[in-house]
Amino acid sequence: MAEPTYTVKPLDQSTWPAFAALVERNNGVFGGCWCMGFHAEGVGKDTTAAQNCERKHERVRAGTAHAALVFDGDDCLGWCQFGTPDELPRIKSRAAYEKGRTASPDWRIACCYVGKGHRRRGVATAALAGAVDLIAGLGGGTVEGYPEDAGLVPAGFLFNGALSTYEQLGFVRDRKIGKHRWVVTRAVAPAAQDGV
Repeated sequence: MAEPTYTVKPLDQSTWPAFAALVERNNGVFGGCWCMGFHAEGVGKDTTAAQNCERKHERVRAGTAHAALVFDGDDCLGWCQFGTPDELPRIKSRAAYEKGRTASPDWRIACCYVGKGHRRRGVATAALAGAVDLIAGLGGGTVEGYPEDAGLVPAGFLFNGALSTYEQLGFVRDRKIGKHRWVVTRAVAPAAQDGV
């Protein structure tokens, strides 16, 4: 069977409708978070799915929400959220993370999500690779992720992605910050500019 061919596009105003359609098809994602959990606003019992949707859309319009969206034709199948530490200040296992931190990354990879019916088909790998490519286009730098060891955690809890996927794409383990969670890093070179 042939491997699927995906296209990766950045989350912006032009791709917002496809992103929103995927979120809506999947019940707002993780209880209606709309991929806001790692932003400063966060999510919780005091916010509704509609508020999270509007806050995410506001960030997209302002250019303060980044994600690599994976498409099959016109359909968005999943994404990998990334951003600067200022854009994504909320991370899991924060106390353990701070205890071992020696430097701040230029970029964080926060949430990886694949819609129902498209899992285990290479979408998460395409999304993470797409995020790395988009980061290179934005100047590159040190990139951190916080994946789980997928062999030890149920798939529904892999919202930071699987450790094996990160390692497959050149990330290296820096330190453990949870029972199954790691800080992984990769230096991403800036993309070559056309005509340079």
